[in-house]
Amino acid sequence: MIGLGYIGLPTAALIAQNGTEVHGVDVNQKVVDTINAGKIHIVEPSLEEAVSKAVADGLLTASTMPVVADIYLVVVPTPFKDKNEPDTSFVEAATKAIIPLLKEDDLYIIESTSPIGTTEAMMSLIYNKRPELRGTLHIAYCPERVLPGNVMYELVNNDRVIGGVDATSTNRAYDFYKKYVNGELHKTNARTAEMCKLVENSSRDVQIAFANELSLICDKANINVWELIELANKHPRVNILKPGCGVGGHCIAVDPYFIVSDYPLESKIIGTAREINNYKSFWCAEKIQTAKLQFELAHGTKPKIAIMGLAFKPNIDDLRESPAKYIAQKVLQNANNEEYFIVEPNIDSHNVFKLTTYKDAVHKADIIVFLVAHDEFKELVISEEKIILDFCGVHSGA
Repeated sequence: MIGLGYIGLPTAALIAQNGTEVHGVDVNQKVVDTINAGKIHIVEPSLEEAVSKAVADGLLTASTMPVVADIYLVVVPTPFKDKNEPDTSFVEAATKAIIPLLKEDDLYIIESTSPIGTTEAMMSLIYNKRPELRGTLHIAYCPERVLPGNVMYELVNNDRVIGGVDATSTNRAYDFYKKYVNGELHKTNARTAEMCKLVENSSRDVQIAFANELSLICDKANINVWELIELANKHPRVNILKPGCGVGGHCIAVDPYFIVSDYPLESKIIGTAREINNYKSFWCAEKIQTAKLQFELAHGTKPKIAIMGLAFKPNIDDLRESPAKYIAQKVLQNANNEEYFIVEPNIDSHNVFKLTTYKDAVHKADIIVFLVAHDEFKELVISEEKIILDFCGVHSGA
């Protein structure tokens, strides 16, 4: 298992739970040491118990170097470079690391979200380095489609799309996943499987962009967007999502760019959705700035401001591509002697932000800005004199 992050480690634990020996590889020595101690470095329900047992049973080990195996899963990040071009260098580096170890009849699977053609490109890379293996390996792509906070359940029960570079590879990967997945397995080719992952997240991004665009319109029209969406969704064929402060995470905020980068002329809706969701974060930061100035004009003093939430979605500790984190950074960059209380109940500390408990922040602040709808925030009772900017529906009737 090359990569022991939010997907790689749960997948490794699941496979080990079923009696298969798994050797995990990560570039971070601290992550390796943590896992070998039977502990975890991320927050995910049921994961630590699974890792602890797998390590204790001798079925899960970790190091910074790969070892000879029969099956290689590449589950590493695929971020994007400047100009929103996808960066497959981690996938390439992981592949290069195992090339000397590959042997006839091995199964190589990429799970990392990847641009169309990545699996074929890695196949060419392997065969260029090891031409004697040409046609003897089984090479496939199988993207994950799990929800943080429910990963251990969804890895087992969600359907999977499996695409090989040829029919034999597809069938071999199918047989592998069938041992661990109860959801239905759908066979296709590698390019279609790669596109399927990108399309799934791009579709969600477009739907969120519609909701976020509605929130901008309703703000100008003096309409409660939460009430509007609730009423519109009474239509039997309408299902509008709820708006937020943008879109984050390593999937929805990133994957559409993999399509837009390769097909800029054709991906008009997908590209525009990305622009809308990015703009929503900027708009939220500007609304906070306006509220600060209005408070100072009305009271003759600087406001105390609570920024509620940094994660990219409710009830998790993951800050990757988080619009809330961007907004907090933007607001602090424009700070002018105001006092800020930064809140993220799912992490203990942050290397940039000094964190405050959510109850203290709400008690002390004049302006309370809800960026993430964590469950803890929904239980708060807030006095009427507080100014509330609710960008995620915590206290706006959502």
